[in-house]
Amino acid sequence: MDQIKAALEQQKINEKWITAFYRVQGMDSYSFQFHSHHEYEVYFFCGGDCKYLIGNRIYELQPGDIILLDGTTLHKPNPKVESTYTRSMLHFSPTWLAEIASVLGISDLLDPFKKLNNVLLRTGYNESGQYIDGQIKKIAGLLAEIDEEIQRTGIKDNLVEVEVKLELVQLLLRIYKMSQQELAHVPSKKTEKEIHAEAIASWIKDHYAEKISLDRISAELNLSKYYTSHVFKDVTGFTVMEYVMGCRLNQVKFLLEMEPNLTLAEVSSATGFESVAHFSRYFKEKVGLTPSHYRKNKLKSSTSSAKEDS
Repeated sequence: MDQIKAALEQQKINEKWITAFYRVQGMDSYSFQFHSHHEYEVYFFCGGDCKYLIGNRIYELQPGDIILLDGTTLHKPNPKVESTYTRSMLHFSPTWLAEIASVLGISDLLDPFKKLNNVLLRTGYNESGQYIDGQIKKIAGLLAEIDEEIQRTGIKDNLVEVEVKLELVQLLLRIYKMSQQELAHVPSKKTEKEIHAEAIASWIKDHYAEKISLDRISAELNLSKYYTSHVFKDVTGFTVMEYVMGCRLNQVKFLLEMEPNLTLAEVSSATGFESVAHFSRYFKEKVGLTPSHYRKNKLKSSTSSAKEDS
């Protein structure tokens, strides 16, 4: 199992509210799938040659770039194989942070994640960029201490966890200040290929629940079928239909969690699948659970959380 996927699976087991990975190198399969998650993410690009697709937008990354992700928008890096792709990532629960931010009197602390629509901040490794890089390293180190203590004694060190929370608040305060500076936001300077790839992604996001073909996309965007197929693969790293299915899968998860009264046939139809059988087979292949089991687990988790809060 890949390093990051294993850590995220362990996060579910331990019910952690935060995970951090410092200066991860190379190509692990989990991170390079088109994916989404419920946690907010601070992504720090350290080096390599990489484009990053978020929804229908494509960013050409530079060392020191920070991406603030709301998690639920589909995203995927597309690094070149020959480059040494290096990045740091921090995932955290917005629910927990909202509570502590309110207590501290900084209820707008998470606004950069809520309101800036998956923004990229270009630091060029300036003082702020170096600070964020250092904070992720510090938090990752503290989390490793907690895990080691649990493995050694079976008991979590609550003092170290408090330190993690304090360091995270400091990191988010700096990000909040950075996000207020409009000059820190990356200007839009895109190649013709990137513009076309974004147009294709935008069209798919608007029509993924319909019957889609390469012929239809290319005709409606006034591009050749060959060009449509190759430019999208070249820029994003995956095929047009992989993106279509990623959009469908993301919406399926949303409906299974948020619309428990919908039948599986209704979910299948609403998200563009040809049949319930195809829908169920594809979902099980990608998620590892049947749609019914996925919904049951999510509803059980929501019920447990509600009981804890009451």
